[in-house]
Amino acid sequence: MSISDNTVVQFHYTLREGDTLIETSAGSEPLAYLHGHGNIIPGLEKAMVGKAAGDEFDVTVPCSEGYGERQDDKTQQIPVKHLQGAKKWKPGMVATVRTDQGLRQVTIVKAGLKHATVDLNHPLAGKELTFSVQILETRDATEEEIAHGHAHGVGGHHH
Repeated sequence: MSISDNTVVQFHYTLREGDTLIETSAGSEPLAYLHGHGNIIPGLEKAMVGKAAGDEFDVTVPCSEGYGERQDDKTQQIPVKHLQGAKKWKPGMVATVRTDQGLRQVTIVKAGLKHATVDLNHPLAGKELTFSVQILETRDATEEEIAHGHAHGVGGHHH
């Protein structure tokens, strides 16, 4: 079954910027997503179209189809108590913050006792990214998955 809208896809990936390894799903659960619902970055989703279980491929995604261009003036001061991921913060560390749009990653620019200045750009904004992908399984989405806009089960969303 080839990948098109409303297909649930399970895959493993390795993500690099140039020769630098950023992250990999190897050794853990595969990732699952519902195709055509914006659950993964646009450049990777486009590369998945027409692929099938067993396919392996590499794709290089420009920042415009990844996490966007960096915006230098995109900083904000927030209370340290809202930062998730560590007890003590230092510049360069990545924190998670709960927003109206869900969880978001930010990078610490400056950390004080009560407030931190954070860079709101995604940590991978402005970067050209190369994904090595191994597609494990594809299937038709259930009506519930389509209604919810995401995959359920292993590697997907759990309610």
